[in-house]
Amino acid sequence: MPEPTATPDLEQARQPLLADETVVLQAPVQAWSSADGTMGSAAIHGVWVGDVRVVRTLSVHVAGTAVETISSGLLDARELRTEALLRGLDGRGADPDVRLGLRRRVSSTGVHDDLVLTSRRDLPVDTVVEVRLGADASAMERVKAGLPPRSADGVRVEGTTVRWSGGGATTRLDAPGARATADGAHVVLRWPVTLDPGSSRTLSWTLSTQVEGAVVRGVDAEVPWRTPPTPSGDDRLDRWLARALDDLGALRMSTGGRPEDVFLAAGAPWFFTLFGRDSLWAARFLLPLDHTVAAGTLRVLAGLQGSRSVPDTAEQPGKVMHELRRETLHIPGEGVSLAPLYYGTIDATPLWICLLHDAWRAGMPEDEVHDLLPHLQRALDWMRDHGDSDGDGFLEYVDETGHGLANQGWKDSGDSVQWRDGTFAEGPIALCEVQAYAYEAAVHGADLLQHFGLDGADGWRRWAARLRERFRASFWVHDEQGAYPAIALDAAKRPVDSLTSNTGHLLGTGLLDPEEEALVAARLVGPELDSGYGLRTMSTADSGYWPLSYHRGSVWTHDTAIAVAGLLKAGLPEHAAQLAEGLLRAATAFGFRVPELHSGDPASENPSPVPYPAACRPQAWSAAAVVPVWSALTAAR
Repeated sequence: MPEPTATPDLEQARQPLLADETVVLQAPVQAWSSADGTMGSAAIHGVWVGDVRVVRTLSVHVAGTAVETISSGLLDARELRTEALLRGLDGRGADPDVRLGLRRRVSSTGVHDDLVLTSRRDLPVDTVVEVRLGADASAMERVKAGLPPRSADGVRVEGTTVRWSGGGATTRLDAPGARATADGAHVVLRWPVTLDPGSSRTLSWTLSTQVEGAVVRGVDAEVPWRTPPTPSGDDRLDRWLARALDDLGALRMSTGGRPEDVFLAAGAPWFFTLFGRDSLWAARFLLPLDHTVAAGTLRVLAGLQGSRSVPDTAEQPGKVMHELRRETLHIPGEGVSLAPLYYGTIDATPLWICLLHDAWRAGMPEDEVHDLLPHLQRALDWMRDHGDSDGDGFLEYVDETGHGLANQGWKDSGDSVQWRDGTFAEGPIALCEVQAYAYEAAVHGADLLQHFGLDGADGWRRWAARLRERFRASFWVHDEQGAYPAIALDAAKRPVDSLTSNTGHLLGTGLLDPEEEALVAARLVGPELDSGYGLRTMSTADSGYWPLSYHRGSVWTHDTAIAVAGLLKAGLPEHAAQLAEGLLRAATAFGFRVPELHSGDPASENPSPVPYPAACRPQAWSAAAVVPVWSALTAAR
C-alpha cells in the first residue's frame, strides 16, 4: 500500500542537502547515493527519471561479512566505481582475500549495476548476495520541499523481473539469475554464489523507466564540441575543462517535438529540463567550442515562442519561455504554482536575440540564421510592446498571476531585490542587467536585420541609444567610494541602491562607456564583492548580505563568468584574470564539478570555499563557465 500522504508542518520541512552526496547522470536519468553507492541515508538519494523518483533506497548485503568500502570515484559523469572488502570471507592473514566491486552506469533510459565478486583464496567461497531496493513514486517538488516520500504502487514479481508504477512512471527491473521477491515496495534480489579458487563472478541488474507525458528526453549522440588543441599550461584548468565538458555532455536533452535540436538541461537534481535563461547562457558560454548547441537551443525556444497574451502563464507575443515541465509545478508552502509551459522571465527574450547574433558570428550557417529571422522580429517587438509594460523605455516585470515568480530575473528568489538597508523593493522591477541585455539585443538585432536585408535596423539602433541615455540618467547612485549602477528601479522609478554582482552583466554589452565600465570593474574586484572564490551576489556592505543566502551574498559561478567575459570585452584583462583565478581556486576545491553556487565567505579566512549545502550539481551554466575562465587565464599567460 502507498505510504500516508498527509502533509506535515511545512515549518519543519527542509530542502535536502546535496553537498556531500554522489551523483551519476545521463539526462533525464540521475542516480544519487552515498559515495559507496548505497541509497537511503540522505533525502535526495535514489534513482530519478525526469521529475519522478523511482528508487528511494538501495543497499548490498553479503552473507557472512560486512561490506567495507575502501575506495569510490566517478569514472565519468555517467559511471560510479567503488571497491569494498569482504573480510568476513577472508582466510587467515592481514591481506584481503575477497573483494566486491560496484560498477554503476547510468544511461538516458535507466541504470545498470554490476557487482563483481573476486576471490584469491585457494578454497571455494560460498555466500549469498542480496540487493535490497525501495520502489518509489515521489514527485520531485515533494522531495525538494522536504515532504515524506511516496512509495510505488503495484510492485509485482515475474521471475527475475520486477515491475512497479506510480507518479506517471512505469519501471522494470531485470536481475538475471536472481531470486526476486517483494513485500509492498520493498524489493529483494538474491543470488547464491560460489566463488571457485582464484575466480570472479559478476551479478547484474538493470532498471529502465518510461514516464508518461514526458516533454523532454535524453541525447545519446556523440558530443559536437571540440576541445582546445593544446593544454592551457595549468593542470587545474585542464582538469576543470575535461570534467565540465563531460558533465555538459550528460546534460544534453531535446524535446519530443524537436528531437534533432539539442539544448542543455539547467542542472541536477531539480532542473532537469529546458530553462530559457539557463540554457541560453550555457550555450553562449560554449560558443568558442561549438555553435550547434546554440543553434538547437535557439530553435527549440523559437518553437515555443509566445503567440498570445495569457496572464496565467505569463505568455506574451514574441516572448521566450522560462521553463518547461511535464505538469504544473506546485511549490509547497510558497504559494507558487507554475504552468507546465511558463513564461515568467524578463531576460530570456533579449538573451535569445544576443545568442542568435553571437552564434551567427561564431559560424552558425546563414540559412539556419535566416530561418529564425521571423522569431527575431517578434522578440524585438516584445521588448518594445510588452517587456516595457509602462512605456518608460525600460524592461520591467511584475507577477500578474499571484502564484508565479515574484522576481523574474536570474536572481528569482523573493528576497533578491532589496535596498541597501535591507528593505525589499516593490515592483514592477526594472533590473540593471536586463537593460544591458536589451541594449545589446537591439543593437545586434539591428545588425542581423541589416545584414539580411530586412527593415527596421535604424529604428532599433535609435531605440538602443535612447535606452543608453535613460539608463545613465536613472540607474547610477553614489556612496562614499563613488558612483555605481543600482541593481534596479522600483515601482516609483527610484534606483534600488544595493551593490550587487548584477553590475558585472553590464560590461561588454555597449550600454556603458569606457569610463563607466572602469568604475564597475573597480567595484567588482574590490573586497566587498570579490570573495577570492568568485563574485558575491551582494556586497558585504549591504544590510541584506549573508554569505549563505541564495542570492544575497553567495557566489554563483556563472554570474562571475559573465563578469569575466564582460571584462575581457571591455579591455580589462587583469580584472578578468583576478576573478577567473578565484573561480579556478573554487573549482579545484570542489573536485572540478562546480556546484550551482557556494558561500560568499572570504578566501582570506577559509582555505576552501564553504559549500552551499543545497546547491545543484552539475549545473549547465556553472560547468560551461569554464570556457570564459579558460579564455581569461590563457590570455593572461
